[in-house]
Amino acid sequence: MAILIGTRDGVFRATTVPVDEAKQVLDSGDSPRVRAFSEVDGVFAATKAGLYRSMDDGQTWENLGVPQEEVYSVVASSDGERFYAGTHPAHLYVSTDSGATWDELEGFQNLPSRDEWHTPRHRNEAHVRSLGVHPETPDRVIAGVEVGGVHISEDQGETWTERHDGVHDDVHHVFIGGPDEYIASCGDGLYQTRDAGQSWMRVDTNLEHRYFREAFAFDGQLYAAAARGPPGTWSGEDGADAVLLESANHGETFEQSSYPGGPAEVILAWTAIDGRVLADTNNGRLISRNEDGTWTDAGTVPAGIRSLVVC
Repeated sequence: MAILIGTRDGVFRATTVPVDEAKQVLDSGDSPRVRAFSEVDGVFAATKAGLYRSMDDGQTWENLGVPQEEVYSVVASSDGERFYAGTHPAHLYVSTDSGATWDELEGFQNLPSRDEWHTPRHRNEAHVRSLGVHPETPDRVIAGVEVGGVHISEDQGETWTERHDGVHDDVHHVFIGGPDEYIASCGDGLYQTRDAGQSWMRVDTNLEHRYFREAFAFDGQLYAAAARGPPGTWSGEDGADAVLLESANHGETFEQSSYPGGPAEVILAWTAIDGRVLADTNNGRLISRNEDGTWTDAGTVPAGIRSLVVC
């Protein structure tokens, strides 16, 4: 077992929780997403220096040569036959030969809102920040764009439809909870759909915090975290002024939990290990959830954490 931690300085590897020692194993710079998929061997790191794959639990890595260097997201099809990579600027690529070659999914560029995908803070461009596939809908690919909304393909990425009516367009992550049930974490709110994005419902209406980065579900519990504002506001006197939220009823209501580092530090990513939830904060802190529902420190890494995966 290994815990791989994507940070702003590359990927780190640990083998115990609490994390007593984390060794840097990939010098890739900013690494927005590390992921593993049950359908394929290895683990993937989507980084601003390329898409990497490791076949030995993160000890060594190979650059898979996606045409755009800055890769923000990756997903494998449920049959393991296709890898999808989302980039900055916002393009989508597919490989059908385990990453040896890549083809652009040109239909993604033909979406009606494509010319509106941009934001000044990202060189006035956008990126594909989140990709998802559910095993019960193997031909469907779900893409979340920052800034550009949620879009879905029903034919393995060849053609696309916009599913962003009712959801904020600053999409950081789309959690795939079921074949048609997704949770979108956005720069202004947390949104849920139960019909594959045909309609969206905002589920954070009773909260003062609006900036969400990622949601996660484990053992019947939904987890989310929010800051009062975007990263540019996290260095103030109160830090991120963040909250950790838990729901036992699929997001209908949330309870706030205290956690190490909060509220100054905000939780950015989640995973599960040995039957418990592991999360991270923007300051490089790892925290784990105890059986009684409390949260404790679980180690640190010397860089701001962006993503987590257990392999």
